[in-house]
Amino acid sequence: MEVDLLDFVEQCRRLVKQALGKHAGEPASGGFARWKHVVLHCLRLEDGHSYRETPNRLKYMAEIRDALGLDPDDLPDYSTIYKSFDRLKMWVWRALLRVSAQQHPQSEHAALDSTFFDRRRASSYFRQRAGRTIQTLKVTTLTDVESLAVLDVHIAARWKHDTKTGPQVVRRNADDLQSVAADNGFQDWHTEYEIAAHDIDYLVHYRGSSANAAAKNALNRAKGYSQRWMAETSYSTTKRSLGDAVRALGWYRQFREIVLMFAITNIEPLCEPL
Repeated sequence: MEVDLLDFVEQCRRLVKQALGKHAGEPASGGFARWKHVVLHCLRLEDGHSYRETPNRLKYMAEIRDALGLDPDDLPDYSTIYKSFDRLKMWVWRALLRVSAQQHPQSEHAALDSTFFDRRRASSYFRQRAGRTIQTLKVTTLTDVESLAVLDVHIAARWKHDTKTGPQVVRRNADDLQSVAADNGFQDWHTEYEIAAHDIDYLVHYRGSSANAAAKNALNRAKGYSQRWMAETSYSTTKRSLGDAVRALGWYRQFREIVLMFAITNIEPLCEPL
């Protein structure tokens, strides 16, 4: 989605300060407040530029510098921005994801699904030196079926079965959900029992063509199972806007980058289009 960058930065500034709370003003590195580093990483991904290019771009963006309270003669070095991505823990990005999702109407009905992100963008030399053999990351998300806001994300380099990751994501958001729709990859009796224990309707597609499976699938469709495709729409929106590959080299950086990508996807509809 093409958005006005100044409006995007102002929205990010507001949401980041809300997400970080009392920690927003604490320095992350280089003496700059933590919220400024988080917004710079949002801008970096949204604008599609590298760490080195980001300070150079800021030199010619007076309005964005003013929004961030940055002096043109004292811009953060690219290495400062790079290192702050290490210092900012996962809870920062998850807090931003949660706050960005709360800006959209919450229907309390969600879709559970998985997708994959490519991690082969690094050079083959680095992959061999790091002993990296896993080429894709599996990402499981919980998406509101009306607003398309991504509520929660689970990322794994070692692909766990959907019946292992699905309940974990639902459990973290159980208090805010009435129903969850998922495909048959998330269906087994243990998962159904665990989610039902949270008083949530689990609309999962049943395998086979038996009369029992057909009846349960018809009941699920009547309850809104057909809205499950909304999760795939959110994947398409994210990958078309920000790409389907992670740029970071370390696995922990890649995990943070994916959470940030979905947070940005939640923020973009709040901004004015170009």
